[in-house]
Amino acid sequence: MIELKEKIYKAQSEGDIAALYVLESQAHEKFDEETLMAYYANILDVALERLTNALENLERLDMSEVQDFATLRALYEYAIEHYSAGSAGDASALFEVLGGLSDDASFSEAMKIHRAACDARIPFDDFIDEYVDMNATQNGGKFYISFFKKSIE
Repeated sequence: MIELKEKIYKAQSEGDIAALYVLESQAHEKFDEETLMAYYANILDVALERLTNALENLERLDMSEVQDFATLRALYEYAIEHYSAGSAGDASALFEVLGGLSDDASFSEAMKIHRAACDARIPFDDFIDEYVDMNATQNGGKFYISFFKKSIE
């Protein structure tokens, strides 16, 4: 366990969010719930730091670059966490930032749909049940909800 914590510390200190995700399964095996929550907080901290740098430098994140991909994933998971917890306004703002931050057109388009659902105050569970094509999303190989059954009016 000490070796795992050293790897995590090294990845965190280097801002290597991709390495933190690589260590995720080991963290799940070895950490208790409290330590695991702190682990995910570390991933989010690195992602927010990378977000701040990208915004300050007016850069877009490249989905084909592993660090950028991992950053977008962490921030997307954070936005989904807000949405599922009922904080649609915060989630909407995060989805807007994500859509503008990524250079990937399909990701950006999906973020517009997520944002529209939040702005329409569609509860998260209803969004999943009524608008998301979960089978296509799961088979699509993306880390984000990428296929939808219908548009949001």
